[in-house]
Amino acid sequence: MEVIRGEDAGARGTVHRVLPKEGRVVISGVNLIKRHTKPTGRVRTQAGIIEREAPIDVSRVSLVCSNCARPVLVG
Repeated sequence: MEVIRGEDAGARGTVHRVLPKEGRVVISGVNLIKRHTKPTGRVRTQAGIIEREAPIDVSRVSLVCSNCARPVLVG
């Protein structure tokens, strides 16, 4: 997939997760956000600033052709 509009335009990555009800997809390495977390008492989770992918709207991404390596329209 390739991002065709927005801050990450031109970035490519693989689809990590699809959210069909919201019309969004999560693409690896694209639309990174920083989440500030604090440690919890029981579960040993990582504390600090964690960088992860956020969902991006489906209308802002396009499939990439495996033969010509260019974005293509899908009907």
